Amino acid sequence: MKNIVAVILARGGSKAIPKKNLINFCGKPLLSWSLEQAKNVKEISSIWVSSDSKEILDLAEKHNVNTIHRPKYLSKDSSSSISGWLHALKHIEQEQKVDLLVSLQPTSPIRESKDISKAIKKFKREKCDSMFSASILGDFLIWKKIKDNKFQSVNFDHKKRVRRQISSKQFIENGSFYIIKPDVLRKYHSPLAGKISMSIMEFWKSFEIDDYNDIEFSEVIMKHYLLNNKALGRNR
Repeated sequence: MKNIVAVILARGGSKAIPKKNLINFCGKPLLSWSLEQAKNVKEISSIWVSSDSKEILDLAEKHNVNTIHRPKYLSKDSSSSISGWLHALKHIEQEQKVDLLVSLQPTSPIRESKDISKAIKKFKREKCDSMFSASILGDFLIWKKIKDNKFQSVNFDHKKRVRRQISSKQFIENGSFYIIKPDVLRKYHSPLAGKISMSIMEFWKSFEIDDYNDIEFSEVIMKHYLLNNKALGRNR
């Protein structure tokens, strides 16, 4: 797997936060964090930003990465990431062979290059078809509301509680990144198919930016855990 490409889908529209991918996050445009992290992953051979926004594509060019103009009909609120990946893949394969697609979510800046590198190495070692980033869920006891204001436990049996120490581990798909073989993506139209594996990240790296309330909270995490580390972004 020599040609491992990173694809970042970063559309211009966002209802919760206008121009979300360009907002200032810890002193840089939000998208810049993912671009810098990808650049420091030695396994990645090229980086591509797919967007319908000229501002976003201009920012990507300033980072000296490849750009893909995504049409408006693939950039709506209802548009799926799968359609964006397939469009990007078709564009990239006109120029080069793609052995593996790594998709980074730009609204999940709390990650390190080593998280991506570790995942790619595990993907190769385990001979996977697809992989997602995840975190250990911990002691969250999840309930859901059913009809008539009644509630039902989801990830445990509230009638047969067990001690935390003997509970089986549960994992949350955190959306930070996905890795998939192009042929698998085309065949199943899903980021997770075939032999699926996951790469574990620290739980505090699971937080992402969806609305304004997430920005300040995520900045606190970023500054506390990562920005004080002089090795931030290095593939170590």
